[in-house]
Amino acid sequence: MAESVIDNSAELPVEKKTSKLAAVSKFRELGLLAFIVLLCVVVQTKNASFLTIGNLTDMITNTAILSILALGMMLVLITRGIDLSIGSTLALSGMIVAQTVSVYSGLNPILAILMGTAIGVACGVVIGFLVAKIGILPIIATLAMMNIFRGLNYTVSDGQWISSYQMPTSFVSIATSKIIGINTLVFIAIIIYIAAFYFINHTRTGRQIYAVGSNPESAKVSGINQTKILLIVYSIMGGLSGLSGVLWVSKFASAQGDTASGYELTVIAACILGGVSIAGGSGKISGVILGAFLLGILNNALPLMNVSPFWQMAIQGSIILIAVIINTLVKRGVDRNNLLRRKI
Repeated sequence: MAESVIDNSAELPVEKKTSKLAAVSKFRELGLLAFIVLLCVVVQTKNASFLTIGNLTDMITNTAILSILALGMMLVLITRGIDLSIGSTLALSGMIVAQTVSVYSGLNPILAILMGTAIGVACGVVIGFLVAKIGILPIIATLAMMNIFRGLNYTVSDGQWISSYQMPTSFVSIATSKIIGINTLVFIAIIIYIAAFYFINHTRTGRQIYAVGSNPESAKVSGINQTKILLIVYSIMGGLSGLSGVLWVSKFASAQGDTASGYELTVIAACILGGVSIAGGSGKISGVILGAFLLGILNNALPLMNVSPFWQMAIQGSIILIAVIINTLVKRGVDRNNLLRRKI
């Protein structure tokens, strides 16, 4: 009797199913860019001065500090963390540097920037230690340190302001000077983003940051040192906050106890608008830049359109809520798509 032979050479057709919401994630930044362009066109029809070179330059300059902080916050959010202390870190760094330059007026601006950054890194290391080593939840650790850093700021300043006339011209001019024709704040932001792009996409540590946020258990099994990654992330966030403190004080020519109070919420909003997932594991530099720029446009455009300050807050909040809903739906679609691919 002839043996029956089963031909395995021909594979059975497999139906490929994908979620439409998952496809949206590939074009999220493009959609955000389209929304920004549409918003600019609408505002321009209401106020012809909106798209002038001078106003666009002001918007980009005013968004520089926000974009720097949003980059650091993106890294924190990717690891499933959060940092509510950045406003206080910014203020503390700015105050100490302002006091220093008011006494040592000949201090090189570059040294002032490095000093502020070092103060921020120290603050970030403390938070990273609490989160990574002690195991305190990020929201609890940073909420506590937010109040501690703010209290230290009031303590070292004794509740006094440092005004522009107490600061040397060389320090105040940091925010107004130019490097190769580009405003210094914008130039610094560009350099930071280029360095961050390389760090995230072309280094092992950068890839491990995403791995820790995507699946902490799998990352641990694969041998990734999560403690080290979290310490690095919060140190970077602290360093960028300290740097921003120097730039902030130089820009506004004033150091106060309540400087940047509540600004951490604006930074988080920029990340959310840029598509960074608060659940961790997802976020792109391009999205963060667009998210920060969108907030900058809203802050500039709404007053030009004579929108009430109360409505300005409501409009910004509504846009953020819509972004959160979209991010949630997209993540749900991506998760569903992954399950469909695993289905045999």
